Amino acid sequence: MSDITPTTVRSIEREALLVAETSEGAQEMFRREQTGADELRRELGAVLKVDGRALDPNNIDVERDDDETMIINMGPSHPSTHGVLRIMLELDGETVLRSKPVIGYLHTGMEKTGEELSYVQGGTNVTRMDYLSPVTNELGYSMAVEKLLNIEVPERATWIRMMMSELNRMSSHLVWMATNGMDLGSTSMMIYGLRERELILAFFEKTAGLRLNLNYVRPGGVAADLPDGWQDDVEVICDTIWARTFEYDQLLTGQTIFRQRLEGVAAITAEEAIALSLTGPLLRSTGVPWDLRRTMPYLAYDQVEFDVITGTYGDNFDRYAIRLNEIRESVRIVRQCIEMMPKGDFRTQDPKVTPPPRARIDESMEALIHHFKLFTEGFHVPVGEVYSAIESPRGELGCYIVSDGGPKPYRIHVRAPSFVNLQAIPLLMRGGMMSDTITVISTIDPVMGEVDR
Repeated sequence: MSDITPTTVRSIEREALLVAETSEGAQEMFRREQTGADELRRELGAVLKVDGRALDPNNIDVERDDDETMIINMGPSHPSTHGVLRIMLELDGETVLRSKPVIGYLHTGMEKTGEELSYVQGGTNVTRMDYLSPVTNELGYSMAVEKLLNIEVPERATWIRMMMSELNRMSSHLVWMATNGMDLGSTSMMIYGLRERELILAFFEKTAGLRLNLNYVRPGGVAADLPDGWQDDVEVICDTIWARTFEYDQLLTGQTIFRQRLEGVAAITAEEAIALSLTGPLLRSTGVPWDLRRTMPYLAYDQVEFDVITGTYGDNFDRYAIRLNEIRESVRIVRQCIEMMPKGDFRTQDPKVTPPPRARIDESMEALIHHFKLFTEGFHVPVGEVYSAIESPRGELGCYIVSDGGPKPYRIHVRAPSFVNLQAIPLLMRGGMMSDTITVISTIDPVMGEVDR
């Protein structure tokens, strides 16, 4: 006679229903006996292709059948996942065998939102994707719109954009230096990094009126000219941060424990990085000098001198050293912007995209109507499609826009470097220690607002 009672059956059914309701399908990590070989190879990076062949097809341990491994969940509410990132890990003791990033917890829907906003309003939307680098978001979007409009941006606006972008790159890398230091136990670095970043945010507020989501770079130019005394403010920023980078070097680079946590950890080859379409410091850490400011120049980057910083081993230390030195290169570029800043208009005088001067609104009914139409309906953009890419602090940030001739984009898609770079997590974490997972996430430097856009 069976021991299974109706109560037991109902309990099993409830448990099965609960599992079905909470399952995340393909995003979930299952035990090895429930996971096909193809997925195991995919998670371990065996399907990376270079010239049509797998990079390392024979060095993949997919036949393991013991029951000593453990699958654990990390995030999305974890203080060191740099946002609502979730990582599922299969561990053998403290060794990571498999890892799977799970995204979608922020679900901002910014691309779809952008299709319901006019081109004038679009800047307020994209600036919130990578909230550590709002200026580059606005720049990528504005350059795409300008290509569709076929308008020229005044030279002064071009140089202002470049200077603000490099200041933003410095502030973004300073946040990374701060949080990476905190992730590795250096609480002092957290204080110092945010201290220097405050200088840049104060200048942003003085220039644009806001510290973060600026909506400063707009189609046709920038929202306002640089404030009085801007040269002195920017010189102080450059002098201070330049000197402080050498203090960071002394604090971190020469620290034995810090180096042991970074050197030789989570290394990746150039072939693997290219196969995964990685960009930014992740790709350059492998020795590939790919920087859109140099390889596909935009704005006035072909008129300034700076070095593209590359690594050798593709490990965590290379990624740290690259970001530290990129702060110094940005200081070099900003100083050249101060010296070479041209005079003239800070935005195009094309009335199709530029509102009339504020003083004219009180004097002219036509100017008032023009202003009203521009900010309610917006301007119409010719039919077409365009892709515009720039170098954000995290890599290639591309904006693809399709226009149907109306005042709103028909389609918007953003090639977000944080989203693409997250593909590297299973490869970087494989075979590492559980304690290194935090370091790997940090050196990828993802911003989840950009991932879940």
